[in-house]
Amino acid sequence: MTPESLLSIAAGLALAAAAGFRVFVPLLVVSIAARSGWLEISPAFAWVATTQALIVFATATVVEIGAYYVPFLDNLLDAISTPAAVLAGVIASASVLVDLPPWLQYPIAIVGAGGTAGVVAASTTMLRLKSSALTAGLGNAVLATFEMFGAFGVAVIAVLVPLLALVVVVAIFALVIRRLGRRSGRRSGRRPIRTA
Repeated sequence: MTPESLLSIAAGLALAAAAGFRVFVPLLVVSIAARSGWLEISPAFAWVATTQALIVFATATVVEIGAYYVPFLDNLLDAISTPAAVLAGVIASASVLVDLPPWLQYPIAIVGAGGTAGVVAASTTMLRLKSSALTAGLGNAVLATFEMFGAFGVAVIAVLVPLLALVVVVAIFALVIRRLGRRSGRRSGRRPIRTA
């Protein structure tokens, strides 16, 4: 496997993580980067760099970001965002896996990138549910802002510095695993209620 292949895998996984924060942001970033010559994309995904795709991705990004600032609509979006994030992660990842044969490109995109997007999306959904319960939804705007910057930040780093983006993805996974471990530890630490 060439160094270019490894860089494209790193970029693909990072773009998938960005899709877990916001579905359309990494697709928009890939479209802009491909059109401006910053990013080489797979010929099968040349449509991502078309003007029509750029307009669709830009419009969908604006609508998605705005919708997450509407109370209760943000929780409704979370119900559909995980499967949508998985699909967007697979597309964004597969589009940048340029130096790989199809028998390797698609398993990496579907399993690796799809799984990455799904884990990130599921963890943000859990955070929003917790925020909704603790703040009656008032804290969700702060969370939405962090997610938006996280999506753009990770996607841009994936295009410019793929290895750094992979480090960010590993850090996100470590944080999610730590939080899940802490949550399961709290559950197992509960004492049973005794009845007389």
